[in-house]
Amino acid sequence: MNKRYRRTIIAGNWKMNMLASGIKPFTEELIPLVPDFHKWCETVVCVPFPLLPEALRVFKSYRIRVGAQNMSQFESGAYTGEVSSAQLMDIGVGYVIIGHSERRELYGETDMTVNKKVHAALNGSLCPIICVGETLVQREAGVTNNLVATQLKSALYGVQVDKPHRAVIAYEPIWAIGTGKTATPDDAQQVCREIRAVIRSLYGAHAARVIPVLYGGSMNEKNAPDLLAQQDIDGGLIGGASLKPASFAAIINAANPF
Repeated sequence: MNKRYRRTIIAGNWKMNMLASGIKPFTEELIPLVPDFHKWCETVVCVPFPLLPEALRVFKSYRIRVGAQNMSQFESGAYTGEVSSAQLMDIGVGYVIIGHSERRELYGETDMTVNKKVHAALNGSLCPIICVGETLVQREAGVTNNLVATQLKSALYGVQVDKPHRAVIAYEPIWAIGTGKTATPDDAQQVCREIRAVIRSLYGAHAARVIPVLYGGSMNEKNAPDLLAQQDIDGGLIGGASLKPASFAAIINAANPF
């Protein structure tokens, strides 16, 4: 990490887990384990839509930011089941995950869809956590860098030069999500460095220096210190470990020394 230029972000992604009634007990167990975490780390928890009001209510007192896990590319209209950026902003949501591999693989989201959602988020003053990453087949074929660069360039296509500074990029190797496998710190650093190079090519050195890049492939309390020690990894997008207060706290605390 490089705290001189970039904020550290530890973001939990609860996926389709947890109930509203569990948010307060979770928080009461977490907070004593991470005293003064806000001094070194911006902590975000991205929850399912029905949990957003309770998460906003409970987390507000503890300086934990709330994010959504998805949003519509449209501002409003006849899109049953969708949620717009304006609706998220209206209740106080600050972050939204866009382009997660599960959305791409299970629900057919394309690079074009992701791009439209990025524009909608930035136009609505939400901070998009833009996910990019490769499958195991793609990694073994040696196309990781080209694929990730294409995904990122597609996601940011047409985004004005003053807006990417409000975005966060998350490198999530698909083969490491929920599998227990993790990219080595060197491998993760190499891809995150490539992501920063792409940002530099699109928006210049300042943008590359200040935009946080997170790692999101099965980060846990054991591997977090080594991953967070890498120069171009500014935090994590945490799946299963973010549902366990002790594990999530350990990852947040791992960001402190750097």
